Amino acid sequence: MWNDVETTQDFLNFSVIAKTVAELIAESGGKPISIGVSGSWGAGKSSMVKMIGEALRLKDVGKDGKGKNYVFLEFNAWLYQGYDDARAALLQAVSDKLLEESKKRSSPTKNFTDKVNAFIKRINWLQVAKMVVPLSLGLIPGGVAVGGIASLIGAVTNLVQNDDEEAQTAKSEAVSKAFDALTPEMKALLKENASKSTPQQIERLRADFAELLKELNITLVILVDDLDRCLPSTAISTLEAMRLLLFVERTAFIIAADEQMIRNSVKAHFSDVELSEGLVTSYFDKLIQIPLSVPHLGVAEVKIYLVMLFAELLERRGEIEKGIWEKVKGDLLSLLSNAWQGGISKTKIEKVFDDVSVKKMRKYIDMAEQLAGIMVTADHINGNPRLIKRFLNNLMIRDKVARLNGMTIDFGSLVKMQLFERCASPAAFEFLVKKSVESQDGKLAFLQEIEAKVASGDDYDIDDSNWKSPFITEWLKLEPKLGDTDIRPLLYLSRDRSLSLAAYDELSKEASEIFTALVAVDKDILKDLVAKIKEIGETEAEKLLVRLGRIGSGNQWEKKNLIAILHITEAYPNLGSRLVSLLDSIPAKTRKAAFVPLLLDKPWASEMLIRWSNDVNTPQAVKNAIAAKGGK
Repeated sequence: MWNDVETTQDFLNFSVIAKTVAELIAESGGKPISIGVSGSWGAGKSSMVKMIGEALRLKDVGKDGKGKNYVFLEFNAWLYQGYDDARAALLQAVSDKLLEESKKRSSPTKNFTDKVNAFIKRINWLQVAKMVVPLSLGLIPGGVAVGGIASLIGAVTNLVQNDDEEAQTAKSEAVSKAFDALTPEMKALLKENASKSTPQQIERLRADFAELLKELNITLVILVDDLDRCLPSTAISTLEAMRLLLFVERTAFIIAADEQMIRNSVKAHFSDVELSEGLVTSYFDKLIQIPLSVPHLGVAEVKIYLVMLFAELLERRGEIEKGIWEKVKGDLLSLLSNAWQGGISKTKIEKVFDDVSVKKMRKYIDMAEQLAGIMVTADHINGNPRLIKRFLNNLMIRDKVARLNGMTIDFGSLVKMQLFERCASPAAFEFLVKKSVESQDGKLAFLQEIEAKVASGDDYDIDDSNWKSPFITEWLKLEPKLGDTDIRPLLYLSRDRSLSLAAYDELSKEASEIFTALVAVDKDILKDLVAKIKEIGETEAEKLLVRLGRIGSGNQWEKKNLIAILHITEAYPNLGSRLVSLLDSIPAKTRKAAFVPLLLDKPWASEMLIRWSNDVNTPQAVKNAIAAKGGK
């Protein structure tokens, strides 16, 4: 199995880019710099950010083995999703890091500690100001504050200074109530800083921050990750915090986020204001000095990626000598660096390994050679490193299950079948299952016939239009051939697929009646129908889901098809994962914005919607719908 988390291990030659960025930061000489690392979900943004940080750390190591010039702060915005204020969390993390660093270097002087405390107080003041305004607005009829935010805060701070009875009565009842609702600590902060405006406080905060960095003689490198996973409010809150500290001397911000997702967050957050595309772009561009995109993987990159993953696995299993992976990694990345000169052949890859290990690796190298092209072009993988890892992890699980059940299954056949599941349409997979049920021995004559035709370069005829696709044509060319293989064990291991052998069992009388009713539904989820589905049990409900999924696939998934199936997931939420499999099979370019409102409140759909948002092929209308609704 492979960990699906960010890493500093380079599988894709990203370290070259990381070292380049580290050089830019080093050459800035303490001048403020901000770098945006953009890419789709699973493309490797987080790993790229970690590699940049690691490359900078290596440049900073002195004779004593310790870094002196750079201090690193990693901030994951997504962890603060659902909390009151990601902005305050980031600012607090910065102040904590500065105090921690001062203690590491020497005993902090009273003067330095006072400066840190002053910095923290200014952060807290901004928090109080943020809370006072909404609190007061909520108490004023209509929520309108005459004179704006500044005058409102001024009124409250004025109340602090003039606490005699005459002054109290002179103030509005709303402001008095707002003040009374504050904690003693908040009142003290307002009183202490009553003479200073919000802009003055911000300027002093930035000045205090710069002085602290100068006194420590460091550059603070802030690594911000997972910003594009956040709801618009959290994303904007984090960006606003960064804006407070941005372009201060001795700072470097490295921000990992899908640029389009951030643009969507800006639009959603400022939905009350009509923003042109130019203004949205300007907002982002003012934050990011150096935009950097994670390279999309081509065939050569995926091929090397697969070989490296397989080599790492075999070493962990003890099937090849320990240390082989580290030995060959550099050579494989070197091949990748020079791929532009003429591609990467199987022979070149095999020469990287010694005579002993190459024998163990040969079948995996062959597999990488075959799979690379199809994993780049297939809509449901599209050369995405995270999806490739997930594909292989699922493959390993099935291989283990097969061995534990005493099933003798060729590994290549397992790979080929799982690839079909992942990338073919549900209707095409259903046709395969149906044919296996009809056969006596699990061998499919039609498959043997069309495999032979494709191998000889001929076109093939089949009575199911779903099998006439570029993906299936390429899939049929892959080894091993499955036409003369009993595929029932492979289908048994595929029983987590939404379409299964059980789908062909006859429906009960009650389920048939519900099926007829569901097909007729076209607008809303009917509570009575949901109740009836609960009565027939989960097994029958799953059969209904499969049949309705078949109808949806045949109709190119209309809104009413989704509404019909949502009756089933309302009755049995754990079947939501089955529906996700069906919806994920819809080609990205044909996803519909009308589906989004129906799915937003479904916990089982949340990860899928994030994937859709991060997919470059998803229509912009769908992304906008997810962002807009997510921000409410």
